[in-house]
Amino acid sequence: MNKLTELINKLRDTHTLSIDEYEYLIKNRNDEAVNLLREYAIENRRKYYDNKVFVRGLIEVSNICKNDCYYCGIRKSNLNCDRYRLTKNEILECCKEGYFLGFRTFVLQGGEDGTFTDNFVCDLLESIKKNHPDCAITLSLGERSKESYQRLYESGADRYLLRHETADEFHYSKLHPSDLTLYNRIRCLYDLKEIGYQVGCGFMVGSPHQTTKNIALDLKFIEEFQPDMCGIGPFIPHKDTIFSNEKAGDPDLCCFLLSIIRLIKPNILLPATTALGTVRNDGREKGILSGANVIMPNLSPLSVRKKYALYDGKISTGEESAQSLNKLKKSMNAIGYEVVVSRGDINKNNL
Repeated sequence: MNKLTELINKLRDTHTLSIDEYEYLIKNRNDEAVNLLREYAIENRRKYYDNKVFVRGLIEVSNICKNDCYYCGIRKSNLNCDRYRLTKNEILECCKEGYFLGFRTFVLQGGEDGTFTDNFVCDLLESIKKNHPDCAITLSLGERSKESYQRLYESGADRYLLRHETADEFHYSKLHPSDLTLYNRIRCLYDLKEIGYQVGCGFMVGSPHQTTKNIALDLKFIEEFQPDMCGIGPFIPHKDTIFSNEKAGDPDLCCFLLSIIRLIKPNILLPATTALGTVRNDGREKGILSGANVIMPNLSPLSVRKKYALYDGKISTGEESAQSLNKLKKSMNAIGYEVVVSRGDINKNNL
């Protein structure tokens, strides 16, 4: 048995590797390793979720952001960004339409927009839960205080997505200005977990200055933090950032890492991201076939979908549109999977 196979078997059996072992796995991956990891990932996912794919209705509530992250198309210094902010009524209408279509989880995502105060978001959450008490609400609104997260949780938020971006402090400084720190990002994640949220972290694959060691550190962080969800996708450059000429991340490496993350935590909720579908036409299908089990179609109003441009070329019509849910179901059925209508909570049985 070669070393790659030994490491993959070890990961399957123990759900842990050293940082050096993760790095070796990534650096030396080949078709045999990819296929074996994929086989184990599917086996582990099936144990908890069978062939079910959960859908989340994504509502991009605002592209106004106080931050200036170097890679992001909605960074505050991008004067070419066509800004918008959805009103409470517009968001409630998105939820109403999504509920009619069959969605039972709504993901409210946006830049760090000062208008989305605790009072505003709490009122919004309470209204959504009043209208749709059987639905889960996921927030992705960036870094806030622990007190803020607590209030949002008490008002009805169930889950929170906050990508850690990179587990290496030096790499973090290459992607963000000095007022943003990895220390605070990690503090937020642990605050969310302590409060009781289902928490999601994640990172970009192939981001500028990223090394194989950085990715290994990310995998170790995921292993140690044990998130309920993990969102990874290939880096895609935006024309109005300093990284406009960088190449996009490798979708095949992204799928390889999805399989690894599934083995790190077999019951994790793992999205096949829009970025993966942007870099490669069949990217989301490949993601599902690599161990993912969540897809997030867009419920945002058509008039704003192209404005929420974190990167160039984002899918904003077709299968990405929630109105085309039937097409999405067919594409999943074609590869042997079933899109299901449910909240899609993490399965904690059989652990």
